[in-house]
Amino acid sequence: MEFTTAQKLESLFKLQQIDSKLDDIKRVRGDLPDEIRDLEDEIAGLDTRVSKYKVEIDNLNAEIETKKNGIKDSEKLIKKYEDQQSNVRNNREFDAISKEMELQTLEIELLKKKIKESQNLIELKKMDIEQTKGYADDKKKDLEGKKSELKLISEESTGEENKLIKEREKAVSFVEERLLTSYNRIRNSSKNGLAVVSVKRDACGGCFNTVPPQRQADIKDKKKIIVCEHCGRILADVEMPQVAEEPVPTKRRSKVAE
Repeated sequence: MEFTTAQKLESLFKLQQIDSKLDDIKRVRGDLPDEIRDLEDEIAGLDTRVSKYKVEIDNLNAEIETKKNGIKDSEKLIKKYEDQQSNVRNNREFDAISKEMELQTLEIELLKKKIKESQNLIELKKMDIEQTKGYADDKKKDLEGKKSELKLISEESTGEENKLIKEREKAVSFVEERLLTSYNRIRNSSKNGLAVVSVKRDACGGCFNTVPPQRQADIKDKKKIIVCEHCGRILADVEMPQVAEEPVPTKRRSKVAE
């Protein structure tokens, strides 16, 4: 079915009205959806940080066990060297065994020092975990509050929004694809979401730049699609200024001479 230019403009203007109402609903929700997504991402990051700390603690505990086993090995060697010392044949052998015992003693001291450092590091990481969990809990409380707020707002507007979405689907079917593509492009590039506007008080309803009289006459004729030469919005109509009716003067009652 072929539509006249006037019908095309009417369909576009109706689509714009529906989209503007949908924008108003989204505006009431404000930044809540974005804030909720940001909080969810932040909480996920904190949970990942806690998991990382736990893995680091597990690795440190494994290292501590390895060092404890190293201490046991060194103690066994010292015991072995002590037994050997009682059977040495000369001072040279005695000094060599004493040197080995001294090295193993130093190794034990070093391992104990490293175990202590690892244990201190574990305690610090446990504190980090508790601090991070507390921070995450605060964020989760904020998240629940914002979700409840958004749910309340959504419940109030869901019915109207669904109705408008259905109306929009119907309105779109009356707009040819080429015009719909242009409409969406203009709308997406516009801060206020207006792609189709009227001329009000000799100015574009989108950018408020003056529209010349001849161009206004062409818009009124609705013979072709006309766009604002300044902002590119589609000019669908010219709103005529309403003339206020002058009040009817009331007759004054003449004073009766006393």
